[in-house]
Amino acid sequence: FGFGGTKDVRGTPCYADFAGSGGGTANPQFVELMAAKDTGSDQQASPRNVMNAFYWKPPFRPEPAREDAYLDGLLATATGPDNYPGDMNPSANWPNVAPGTRGINNALSPKFCNQGGFADIGHKPAVLWIRGADDQIVSDRSMFDFGVLGEFGVVPGWPGAEVFPAQPMVSQMRAVLERYKQNGGEYNESVILDCGHGPHIEAFDQFMTLVDEFLPR
Repeated sequence: FGFGGTKDVRGTPCYADFAGSGGGTANPQFVELMAAKDTGSDQQASPRNVMNAFYWKPPFRPEPAREDAYLDGLLATATGPDNYPGDMNPSANWPNVAPGTRGINNALSPKFCNQGGFADIGHKPAVLWIRGADDQIVSDRSMFDFGVLGEFGVVPGWPGAEVFPAQPMVSQMRAVLERYKQNGGEYNESVILDCGHGPHIEAFDQFMTLVDEFLPR
């Protein structure tokens, strides 16, 4: 059900305008440093620091040459209202930003992105869902979700868990896959322990074993 702005496994929006999702939700300092192609690590919001703090679980880090290659790929992202993070609209609802209509983060907003219909597709191939147990990005307690950031006081004015709770991202995905199963499909959820958002990088051998065991099916 997209990223941000929903509050239950059915993807119910916290507000009718989907406030808390879209182009206005990115850290502006991170966007500024992305645009500047910053490769340093002296600022908390630098792309290198964000990558190493959230894309995988610390203290894991790729070997230096590979880390630089990943950073180069990250910095190749085009920034601005037509790309990352996209444009935004003001909102009377907390956190006072609603989706625009252009760019990456708006494409991921639940206003435009609802993949719940996957459960109802006609041809139902088997699904392998691999995730890291300690993913900080796609999680029921995502550190990039305004419901969590508001609860922690990082973003002031949080209206409380009844209005804007943490988005249960993992539970939402599982609910869709359970519907898929009820409709005749099958899925396997494989959780890699001590692993963050990049299991194919952090736990390559374990990841490939899971894929190899799945593919003959």
